[in-house]
Parts: sequence; structure tokens; C-alpha cells
Amino acid sequence: MTDLFRFWPALLALAIPTSQALAAAHVILRRRDVRASGGWMGLIWLAPVIGVVLYTLFGINRIKRRARSLRSGAVGYKDWIPDSEGQEDQLRAHLGERWRHLVRLLPVGDRVTGLPLMAGCSVESLVDGKEAYPAMLDAIDHAEHSITLLSFIFDADRVGVRFGDALGRAVDRGIEVRVLIDAMGARYSVPRMSSRLKKAGVRVAHFMPAIFPWRTRFVNLRNHRKIMVVDGRIAFTGGMNIREEFWPESASDHAAHDLHFRVQGPVVAEIQKAFAEDWTFSTGERLEGDLWFPSLAPVGSTMARAVSDGPDIDFENIHLMLLGALSVARSSVRVITPYFLPDSRLISALNIAAMRGVEVEVVVPGKSNQKLVQWASTAQADQILERGVRVFESPPPFDHSKVMLVDACWVFLGSSNWDPRSLELNFELNVEAYDPGLAARLGTLFRERREASIELTLERVRARSVPVKLRDGVARLFSPYL
Repeated sequence: MTDLFRFWPALLALAIPTSQALAAAHVILRRRDVRASGGWMGLIWLAPVIGVVLYTLFGINRIKRRARSLRSGAVGYKDWIPDSEGQEDQLRAHLGERWRHLVRLLPVGDRVTGLPLMAGCSVESLVDGKEAYPAMLDAIDHAEHSITLLSFIFDADRVGVRFGDALGRAVDRGIEVRVLIDAMGARYSVPRMSSRLKKAGVRVAHFMPAIFPWRTRFVNLRNHRKIMVVDGRIAFTGGMNIREEFWPESASDHAAHDLHFRVQGPVVAEIQKAFAEDWTFSTGERLEGDLWFPSLAPVGSTMARAVSDGPDIDFENIHLMLLGALSVARSSVRVITPYFLPDSRLISALNIAAMRGVEVEVVVPGKSNQKLVQWASTAQADQILERGVRVFESPPPFDHSKVMLVDACWVFLGSSNWDPRSLELNFELNVEAYDPGLAARLGTLFRERREASIELTLERVRARSVPVKLRDGVARLFSPYL
């Protein structure tokens, strides 16, 4: 032991560069994003101990292998997805001559998701909590067999308590209820909503808890999905967490806009699959059979598909769908997003679409609740505006909505933002829908929000003072992690 203490400086001097070399090798072999790789390499070599520790905690994705092992059981959830034969012919007939070019997006979704595009679906937009929350609570109160609910944030405020009480009543009626809350999002309120749910008899779990130091390796990978499925037949998904800020009675300084959607038809099985995989991942329990995956008859004319995304086996699914949609757009691309920080590939795709003559318009909040993201977004705004893409800044209240419309027909809705955190680090769920009627309704909403906004111009971006440009530029250095 004495000899060990005598030689510890030499051992430490050897251990530090060795750990740096191993961490750097992992960055080179495993990291795809060049910007993120450069940042990690600089941190590892310029701050030896801190850099290696931070990369070990936050830079290494340990989820993919674990996800594969948990999702490769004897019975896969894909077995519960209905077949959808002849989808290309159905889509051609559904789109007609006007939107025939959008058929080229079909194989992109096929290969990205491995799931079929489902005919006979219905997708209804629900604007803000005043429409979404009553519809969701009513569905809970009328559930006959099962309820699954996943939310990034489930606050123990007035809205959360109403949901908790409704779920408790469902349990008392004999309904099978499963609630999954992201472990980080669960900490947004004290006391946590999960404690109240458990007291009501609800089976609740946290997604990747990071309570203890040795579990913090998961802290950077969060489940941002918003899913509720009732009786395996009616699904609710979109961007809305369960919290008071989306309720019409919220105080003005905490109020927020958002979009949620009620979905019915065969695509509900794909949405339920996303929940079931996350639930199995978190608890080990499998949700199988008609209780969770009943036979689903056609209920509408929409063709839709769920798109799961995460830093596991579904890596970059949403990113690829965005690139595919931009490549086939002919007339218009409309985007509403709370955080707009596209990477170089998306910036190029947006610019190329605009240069092809596509009218590309993006609505973002004029005052973000994430200052660092807004500064970083402004730092790269000139790259987006100089080729013809138009960006509009909406007035308060903060707009948390997330939707993309292509050629007034294809709708991409769900939980994902246009930022690296959503597209690379979070677990997200979006739904693609070929539905001119839905696109028309959302197009009206887009125009209303655009007309109430102020356009961000190149002149305004370039007129920022040098200190502001420096601030924004420094924020942009962190963009791979925002």
C-alpha cells in the first residue's frame, strides 16, 4: 500500500492521457455529428479530467444496446400492427392528380419506420388546452378497458390533479391503466404527480430515472413523447404536456399555445406500439392482446403513419422524414415550431426548396422560454433567410405548437421540435398524415399566427450590435446539445 501511494502521481499522470485517448477514440468511432465531435474533442483535450468525465456521463449513448435487447423478445410489438396491403395504390387514389407527386414520400416512410401507412384513419386537431384537455378527460371517463398515458411533464397542478382524479376513477371502475412519465420531466413539480397517482391505485413508472449518481448516464436522453390511448382505439398525441400553462385560465405570464390531436383508426395501433415499447423498456411488462391492441376498423379517409424517433434503434427517423418532405415539396412548406435550430442538412434542404420556388415559411415565438436556444437560432438566421426562406416571430403567449404542412396536403404533427435535442437526443413521436382537409384547417391556423407575427429580416439580423452577435455566436457553439 505504501508503494502504491508512492507511485500514485506517476499512475495518475499515465491514467489521464490514457483516458483522454480512449474517450477521443470513442468520439472518432461512434459520433456521427462532426460539430458535436469537434466540441467533445476540444473539451476532452483542453480540460482533461472534466472533459473525460462529462463525455462519459453525457456523450456516450448506452441506450441503443439496451433498447435492442428489450425490444427483441419472442413476441415483437410489430406483430400487433395490422397489415396494410396495396398502400401505394390506395395513396395514389387518395391523392388524385393534384397531389400525385407526394407518393414519392411513401417509400421514405416505409424504409425509415418499417411500419405501413394506414388507410381509414381520422385525425382531428385540438387547439390549446381548452380543446385538448376536455376531450382527453372525457375519453378517460368513458374508457371501457384500458388507458395508456405517456407525458414528458405531468405536473401536480390544477390540470394535473384533474387528470390524476380521472385516472383514479378509471382504476376504481376496473380499467387497466398504465402511466409513464419521463424521470426528468417528473421533477418539474413538487410534490411529484406520480406519488398522487400511486395513491389512487394507478400503475405509474418513470422513464430512465437518474436519482443516483451512477444512473446519471441517462440524464441527457429524455422521453419527450406525448401519448394517450384509450381502449386501444382512440389516441391523443401532439406537443402538449399535462400542465396548467396550456389551460385557458392560466395566468397570462405563464400561458402558452399548443396543438394536440385526436387520432382514430388503424394507425392507433402504431401509436400504442410506441407506448408499449417504452413501457416494456421501463418496467419489463409486456402489453399484449386485445386489451391493448384490439382490431381496428376504418373510421375516416386519412392515410397516416406513426414515426418514432430516439437515440436508439429509431435514430434520426424524424430528421430523415423532414428531409424527405422538403425534397418532394412543390408549392409550399409551412412550419410552426417553438425551437428552430436546424442543422446544416436541414438548412440546406430548406434553402434548396426555397430556391426551387417552394414558398417556405416558418413561425417561431418572438420571445422564447429558452433564451440560449433563441440566441443560437438568431446566430444562424442569416443562413436561412438569405436564400428565400421566410421566418416570422409570433407575439406572446409563447407558442409551443409543432406542425409541418407540405403542399396543403401532407401534415407532420407530434412532439418533435426543429432542434438537435429533439432530433438527436430525445425520444419523440410524430405522425404523418395525408389529409387535405386537416391541412386546410391547420393552414388557416398557420395564416392567422403568421399574420399576427413580425417577419424576421436579414437587415434586422445583420443590424445586431457586436456584443449581441458575440453572445448569439457563443450560444450557437452549444447548438448540438440544445
